[in-house]
Amino acid sequence: MVKVFLESHNIKNRAGGLGTFNYELIKAIANQNLSNLTITLNTPNPSELENEFPSIFTYKKYTSLQRHKLFRIRTKYDVWHSLNQNTKIEPGTKPKKYILTIHDVNFVEEHSSDMSHPKNKLFIEKLNRADVITYISNFAKEQTHQYFNVPKVDEKIIYNGNPIITDLDCSNFVSSIPVDKPFFFSLGDFIERKNFHSIVLMMKYMPEYNLIISGNNDKEYGNFIRNLIEKEHLSNVFLTGKISDTAKQFYMKNCEAFLFPSIREGFGLPPIEAMYFGKPVFLSTKTSLPEVGGDAAFYWDNFSPEYMKNEVLSQLNYYNLNKSALELKIKERAAFFDWNKAAREYLKLYTI
Repeated sequence: MVKVFLESHNIKNRAGGLGTFNYELIKAIANQNLSNLTITLNTPNPSELENEFPSIFTYKKYTSLQRHKLFRIRTKYDVWHSLNQNTKIEPGTKPKKYILTIHDVNFVEEHSSDMSHPKNKLFIEKLNRADVITYISNFAKEQTHQYFNVPKVDEKIIYNGNPIITDLDCSNFVSSIPVDKPFFFSLGDFIERKNFHSIVLMMKYMPEYNLIISGNNDKEYGNFIRNLIEKEHLSNVFLTGKISDTAKQFYMKNCEAFLFPSIREGFGLPPIEAMYFGKPVFLSTKTSLPEVGGDAAFYWDNFSPEYMKNEVLSQLNYYNLNKSALELKIKERAAFFDWNKAAREYLKLYTI
């Protein structure tokens, strides 16, 4: 039996990209043949996962002390998989194989390009510890090589899957936001790189539509967006905060289009969730988004509000004139991203 440890404590925050990655990958791994593996999950709530995955995994209860060298996990594992590049939790005993999954290195651009900066030093240590490096997109690989000297180890791109695989019944969902006229939908954590302000300003020129943006908005950027809506006297922009899966699917099913103008993504899960329903998706041309959307999405190459509006109206008209063919193409693109496929690729790496 190969003993595998998944450093998965970010699973606690399923509203964010890293939490979604942790949960969806683990859920897909649970569907595979694990007869030659013993997999331990690091999680703050073992009982919650034990109820969902009985007799499949073993568990280590996460505590913040694990971040400190003195309190590192001393159990010897054959394979240690660090599920994201930011975790400070490292093995106290060297495993036979250390796998590092890199989602992005946006911290270089957002904090400091000085390699002596603590975030960069931590990441360099992880790179040098790795026997195998996986990336969630080709962009993430290129970005990492752009800023860091990557050791000559096995490197592999494994795309994320689509979190939406089941069409939920939304017939009893009642929106607290008015949906009495056509609306656009967007979703994500309210951090500056999501670039929500660009679509908010676009709505000045689209009074015949509403815009609904969902996600955790209690951070500084959320306050900025609220103030911007007030300053511009926009009565057609609504913020919901965090929402349930049912609410998310309701808005995705019923929106005219899904808008995602983010300027920094290692992958970008929300667009492929909307594409599951065959919806037109508008993305920026930045970072990984063209790689994810492919030729099944529409793109903005700048963020001038009037240009964005014109692009949306023009491409929506094109979509509606060719709806059957484009809807099928969009759904096929969404189906390309599959968590079971991703899980099988990761499991191939859990060999000694």
